[in-house]
Amino acid sequence: MISSLGSSGGASAPSAHLSLVPLALVSEGAVRALAHGQLSAEQLINLQSRRARVAKRTGDIVFSLAVLSLGAPVFVALGVLVKLTSRGPVFYVQQRVGRDYRSFGCIKFRTMRRDADHVLGRLLAESPDLAEEFRNDFKLKNDPRITRLGKFLRRSSLDELPQFLNVLRGEMSLVGPRPIVRKELPRYGERMDEVLAVRPGLTGLWQVSGRNNLSYDERVDLDVRYARHRSVWMDLKIILKTVGVILDPRDRGAY
Repeated sequence: MISSLGSSGGASAPSAHLSLVPLALVSEGAVRALAHGQLSAEQLINLQSRRARVAKRTGDIVFSLAVLSLGAPVFVALGVLVKLTSRGPVFYVQQRVGRDYRSFGCIKFRTMRRDADHVLGRLLAESPDLAEEFRNDFKLKNDPRITRLGKFLRRSSLDELPQFLNVLRGEMSLVGPRPIVRKELPRYGERMDEVLAVRPGLTGLWQVSGRNNLSYDERVDLDVRYARHRSVWMDLKIILKTVGVILDPRDRGAY
């Protein structure tokens, strides 16, 4: 699946910087600038074609408005279910890192008990195995803090529907790298600038390639691969594959 969507290579040699921004998305005359050392996320953003950025943003706005309008009854029904089945707010907002290192509140339907953040510290202190798992993946596969409804929402990805609001506000895109928390930045190393030259996505290569069943290094590689090789056709392929992943009842790493 991955190979069908593009391949990646190293970015340490000067000539490899030509792959940091897809040539189809680079404004005229900018290719020469890519041959000079490591570029920051802001520099990479400035090298992107304005036309391509406007086209992608326009698609995000139109699609998000359609989903939020047509899906309003589903949003209301899920919100009521969250409220009735467990104590706490309907939504959970977590600070994530967006394009050019800007923080934003990533919105989801709440899938955990309301004191989940406080309980996490105790769980990790009491179980070295859980602490190791969380240190490696920033997630727990069998997280005891998740509610019964929350398990269904996560497996079906319905908990992420409110992120269309993030897309509409320009904090995310329909397709892009994973929206990560700030503590994850060191795991990407010098490749972080490449990834954060692109808006994080509601879906992406990581979601259609195994999600949390992948190792952390594999997730990072997929994010970098998307940042380097993204295109309209890649986005369309990922969106179609995402629909298949959501409809497929088998375990696809959503937890």
